[in-house]
Amino acid sequence: RALEAFGADGLCVATYDEAVELRAAGVRLPILVLFPIPPARGADAAARRISVSIGDSTQLERLVAAVEGSAQSSEPGSAGARGLDVHVEVETGLGRDGFTVEGIAAAARKISEVPKLHLAGLWTHMQDAADPARTAAQLDRFEAAAAAIRDAGIALPGRHAAASAGLLAGTVMAFDAVRPGLATYGLVPDELLGDGSQAAEAVPSGALPSGALPSGALPSLRPVMSLHARAIRVADLPSGWGISYGPTFETARASRIATLPLGYGDGWPRALSNRGDALVRGVRAPLVGNVAMDALMVDVTDVPGDPVSLDDEFVLLGRQGADEITAASLAATRGTISWEVVAAMSRRLPRVYHAASGPLEVRTLTAGGASS
Repeated sequence: RALEAFGADGLCVATYDEAVELRAAGVRLPILVLFPIPPARGADAAARRISVSIGDSTQLERLVAAVEGSAQSSEPGSAGARGLDVHVEVETGLGRDGFTVEGIAAAARKISEVPKLHLAGLWTHMQDAADPARTAAQLDRFEAAAAAIRDAGIALPGRHAAASAGLLAGTVMAFDAVRPGLATYGLVPDELLGDGSQAAEAVPSGALPSGALPSGALPSLRPVMSLHARAIRVADLPSGWGISYGPTFETARASRIATLPLGYGDGWPRALSNRGDALVRGVRAPLVGNVAMDALMVDVTDVPGDPVSLDDEFVLLGRQGADEITAASLAATRGTISWEVVAAMSRRLPRVYHAASGPLEVRTLTAGGASS
């Protein structure tokens, strides 16, 4: 809703379910599902004004059969009057999906010949936008695909190729649309950071990989997601006490241990067992013991001041006081990427949407509602 209010031209999602959920929530922007949907859903997608992507000839044949056999209306003014908008993906080098340059004209012609389909877009995805040579080769193939469509006498649809890394590095043409993903979280793609640190000044001189942005050139993005929790128990445990399953951690002294009610079932991975920290009162406290499905433990023995209690707030991702735990640092600890850190947060974690004026809405598994 915020992107719609701020003037975005449209939204991309990965799955049809996500698109349907946005429509049900009242989002009216154009929506494109980037991965192929079950062909039987084609008529329903047209009725909901949800665009689909296609990158395989068999998938296209099945989609055509499904929409041609449907009762989708083509009366002027009806929801399906224009037909189903289809964006054709080009295989330019990602090796994941898309028509080859040699097969793109036939696919575009097939779509154009079906009254209930409308050729709405041509797109591709970069393998490594921080690699100028590889990206240039992909864009050459993309341009060749566009030329093949034009040469076949088919009107060239809108094109889009640039995602966050291509936009920020300036290596990918904007064409007719862009698809910022990680940047909408306020995060710089890891490959542009040099050493996995979100702080530009932390990038050591001479340590930048090919295509990374130099220190000081990183955009001033601000992370929009943080993860907060309050303990469900804070207990003083004796020396030699095992913490969590295994156990993989035993207290070496009398220790104060806080239990937070989230775990790998919420997207906080078991790989962070005995690794990483939580912020409490603006200082770091280590995570100890194996992360469970629904719980993780923090050693708060050395946190200054009165003993940490149930009233203290813990930050696992984000800023508290002068310190910050970034998605990039968590990714580096886990041996993964920032995308996985933010995308893995499960649906059962309550979402609090807020602006400078304060909380706007809280969404849980069961419902969303305006906050007081």
